[in-house]
Amino acid sequence: MESGAPNSLLKEQATEEKGETARLSSFIGAMAIADLVKTTLGPKGMDKILQSQSRGQEVTVTNDGATILKSIYVDNPAAKVLVDISKVQDDQVGDGTTSVVVLAGELLREAEKLVNMRIHPQTIIQGYREALDCAVRTLQDLSVNNVDNPEKYKEDMLKIARTTLSSKILTNDKEHFSQLAVDAVLRLKGSTNLDSIQMIKKTGGTLSQSYLDEGFILDKKIGVGQPKRIENAKILVANTPMDTDKIKIYGARVRTEGMSQVGAIEQAEKDKMRKKVQKIIDHGINCFINRQLIYNFPEQLFSDAGVMSIEHADFDGIERLALVTGGEIVSTFNNPEDARLGECKVIEEIMIGEDKLIRFSGVALGEACTIILRGASTHILDEAERSLHDALCVLSQMATDSRVVYGGGCSEMIMSKAVEDLAKKTPGKRSLAMESFAKALRQIPAIISENGGLDSTELISQLRAAHVTEGCRDGIDILTGSVGDMTKCGINEAFKVKKCVLSSATEATEMILRVDDIIKCAPRQRDENMM
Repeated sequence: MESGAPNSLLKEQATEEKGETARLSSFIGAMAIADLVKTTLGPKGMDKILQSQSRGQEVTVTNDGATILKSIYVDNPAAKVLVDISKVQDDQVGDGTTSVVVLAGELLREAEKLVNMRIHPQTIIQGYREALDCAVRTLQDLSVNNVDNPEKYKEDMLKIARTTLSSKILTNDKEHFSQLAVDAVLRLKGSTNLDSIQMIKKTGGTLSQSYLDEGFILDKKIGVGQPKRIENAKILVANTPMDTDKIKIYGARVRTEGMSQVGAIEQAEKDKMRKKVQKIIDHGINCFINRQLIYNFPEQLFSDAGVMSIEHADFDGIERLALVTGGEIVSTFNNPEDARLGECKVIEEIMIGEDKLIRFSGVALGEACTIILRGASTHILDEAERSLHDALCVLSQMATDSRVVYGGGCSEMIMSKAVEDLAKKTPGKRSLAMESFAKALRQIPAIISENGGLDSTELISQLRAAHVTEGCRDGIDILTGSVGDMTKCGINEAFKVKKCVLSSATEATEMILRVDDIIKCAPRQRDENMM
């Protein structure tokens, strides 16, 4: 081989980072993502403004970790891993999206120090795994389950809802909204399907004027000249064109010998529509809801027959409406006996602010309800919806795992102490990894206090001293700016959320630690022969 010949297996323009360089690149990218959302953690966390560069220049104001991370473009592969675990956390339990990224970032920060001490990544991973097992066992021992006591179970749900909402825009009205969320979830009777809980946002008023309405509300208007209230409704939900009663001049080209023939074609279209409307009425209904438009002529026919018609219901709206009324969405009307109609006791038009909406009361799915959110602007309403959705997700997951643990950094301090005790008994370099895991756990209450403008060093040292005593339940009371008893403060979190944060953060850290080579493929070249 000639001395000057290149020794690369990769295609031109492909790049490769090896060993320490690859690991350093991964650490820096992941820690940068963690630092991005770190300031949003806790009750005093700050918000971020996300501005789209598209034509509308949409602006989102939020402190929800998953919303922030899925809105930004990330080029670093390790950073993408943290973005993914945040999305999974949001899909799985709904809350803890910021905590999981921050904890993963702190674990990587500690791992970087160990790697610089020439400790092999596999040794660090083994130590982290043993520390995780110890932390999860400690968390299970710490958890409390009151599912057999309905009063205490509801109180636990209220405490969890308050804790979840305290870090959101709804913190000033958390008592009101936590009661709303608990009432809505208790109607589900153990189900985790949130489709029967609808949220409608209406500008005007204040957040405290939001309320829970038993039944389903559709943000549409009833047709002209039709009944505004129907009792014992038989509802046909459809997705069918009801706009072919006239010739669309711009959509069709028709050659005729005179205007009389155009009139004949229009009459034929009207006759065809009249037959279709009659088939729909023959189902024995008194309410027709269509996904698509309903033109004036069929609307008039429905009015003459005394049938309420609602047009252009959005697809999510009629999907949910079919679910709660017990009906099916139909597209053909030749076999009335095969169509399953929806039912409800009363359909009526109501006013919310200055808007008219339609309420379906006494629906077949008894757990269906609607939360009406009021607020000063669309940005506030969007963030309120995200906040309340997080609380609903966490509370609904309590149906599968009703255990609760203490919040305010109390659980992290207890787990940290247990992991440190295990590290003292463990020989070898794995013990250093365990100590680093314990230190990363202590960073969660430290960051919460820092975001509240408190002295984190002083508070964490007080917490460590307090947790030497067995059975201590002290944590950060951010409202008083001091160490407080979490049982008296009523700061609880769902066990499932905390366990998911621990497991996901540790697994993501392991994945990034294993990396020793980053290969970026060459960009695909356009084939000139295809031009």
